[in-house]
Amino acid sequence: MPAYWADNDTVRQDMLDYAYEVEYFDQHLQRMLAILDRAGELDNTIVIVTSDNGMPFPRTKGHVYEYDNHLPLAIMWKRGIKAPGRKVNDFVSFIDLAPTMLEAAGLKGKTAMQMQGKSLVPIFTSAKAGHVDASRDHVLLGKERTDVGRPRDEGYPVRGIIKGSMIYTHNYEPDRWPSGNPETGYLDTDGSPTKTRILLDKRSGRDSTRWQLAFGKKGAEELYDVHKDPDAMKNLAGDPAFAKVKAALKQQMERELHAQQDPRMLGNGGIFDTYPFAEPASRNFYERFKNGEKMKAGWVNPGDFE
Repeated sequence: MPAYWADNDTVRQDMLDYAYEVEYFDQHLQRMLAILDRAGELDNTIVIVTSDNGMPFPRTKGHVYEYDNHLPLAIMWKRGIKAPGRKVNDFVSFIDLAPTMLEAAGLKGKTAMQMQGKSLVPIFTSAKAGHVDASRDHVLLGKERTDVGRPRDEGYPVRGIIKGSMIYTHNYEPDRWPSGNPETGYLDTDGSPTKTRILLDKRSGRDSTRWQLAFGKKGAEELYDVHKDPDAMKNLAGDPAFAKVKAALKQQMERELHAQQDPRMLGNGGIFDTYPFAEPASRNFYERFKNGEKMKAGWVNPGDFE
């Protein structure tokens, strides 16, 4: 059990239910592969299996820790992968998928769009396991607005870098609630028995520590050794012994983000909060809720609202 959840029957059953959903997905994936095989298209189809974010649990979805961004990724391309069955340890990102598809389709270099990602085809055509591309020793992370529920539909901007065993993140608005405001139900975390248990434990006075880990406000900087502390329980950002490590990671992160023209690095990070939320039914959720309008928030439980 992750250290940031209580080890009890409620949470264990919640995790088992989630594992059952994963099994259900796997069954459908098996059926899809069988359809491709019967059609004679399996050998020349790139199959990518991954997820869009970490588990929809407190301190996972909507955060920028190891379990939130280290996602499952399995790729099969019978005609294109030289040595199938390998486990590759290179850092890769979702932004690598589009250039991979273009190169696999013979369209490398034929798009005018600038892409920060790098094709995975060189990894496909290599026979090496472990580390294949020495330049893939890190990956950048980022978050702006992933849900509604804060005043003025503001987000919780974070930038981060994970390199080797270390993950460094910078929270640019630490005065905001990372998972959304309490009075609007922490909308950045889906409703679940685990979420309900953490909230009830806090309200009853039994345990506020796990509430703080999942929903409480944070400092501006966080640094963790994910090999020794995969649950990100000990923030090393203020430890003098890690000052050089933190400075080096921050410098590299900001240098690369500058090169990508990230508005956060160019002094215009506030522009992200000016974009109107795409779904009109949820736009200005906080203000409309506070004014008494009955808002639809079906992804959380009614008891999540503080």
